[in-house]
Amino acid sequence: MRYLVRCLAHALILLAAISVLTFFFVELAPGNYFDEMRLNPQISPETVESLREKYGLDRSLPARYWEWILSVARGEWGFSFANNLPVAPLLWSRAANTLVLTLSATLLAWALAIPLGTWWAAFGERRWWDRLWGFGTAALLSVPEILLALLFLLVALETRAFPSGGMFSVHAAELSTWARLRDLGWHLILPGTVLAVSSLGVLIRHTRASVAEALAAPYVRAVRARGISERRLLFRYVLPVAANPLITLFGFSIGSLLSGSLLVEAVMGWPGLGSLLLEAILARDLYVVIGAVMCSAIFLVAGNLVADVLLYLSDPRIRAE
Repeated sequence: MRYLVRCLAHALILLAAISVLTFFFVELAPGNYFDEMRLNPQISPETVESLREKYGLDRSLPARYWEWILSVARGEWGFSFANNLPVAPLLWSRAANTLVLTLSATLLAWALAIPLGTWWAAFGERRWWDRLWGFGTAALLSVPEILLALLFLLVALETRAFPSGGMFSVHAAELSTWARLRDLGWHLILPGTVLAVSSLGVLIRHTRASVAEALAAPYVRAVRARGISERRLLFRYVLPVAANPLITLFGFSIGSLLSGSLLVEAVMGWPGLGSLLLEAILARDLYVVIGAVMCSAIFLVAGNLVADVLLYLSDPRIRAE
């Protein structure tokens, strides 16, 4: 239990540090929403200054940070100048969309990586397809996510086999619940596949390395000498041992896919945190930028916490600490 408490304390400290750095870096960036308003000849300088005073932008940086912390405690997360409403409603709807995309891509990537990496480690050594798998995973590692997104988008536009953007069809409001879920899944195919494929190379390689290390252990050779089948050997003796490093990698993969989803969302028109962040940056809506970055950080830290909990449950050595 002390292990979990320590992990939770580290997560809270990390989030606090990220909030300070994010707030100060965004606030210190040149230009803001009201600087853009000054360029409008129809808005007087007095009006701009009164708005700055209204939203506290004339105060010192530490005072503004403290006010933002209080707004987070109230559940508002600051105020969106461009949308004229609190940031929280914008964040929660977009964060849910990003979470759907990220979790779907994570499940797809791991569902492919575990069997492929295990097969490569168990049956692919010293054969011609070992080099083929090595080349294929290296190619997946070297392809940028934005290039994959553009290629998939081009295929969708040329073939019209998949939706090229959005989360639902235009007539989705008229559909039943199950039909809406099918429509969501149909729109999820392209961005989810792009995210899963972008991380597949590294996940396959890590799975292969973990399984190969477990296969090389002396106890595995002893069990194999008893004449046990390879299938039973893998599932009963090898995979449980190889699972620990993969569980740790699981948390990091969520963070990696989340950071990649922000770019994929902007390219493929998925209405998540990535597209919200891009809109806020273009509008210089600073509290929306801060909120979107903090939501991404929360997802990343939560993914690592999930990995820590799974590791705690699967490894009796950690529970014995």
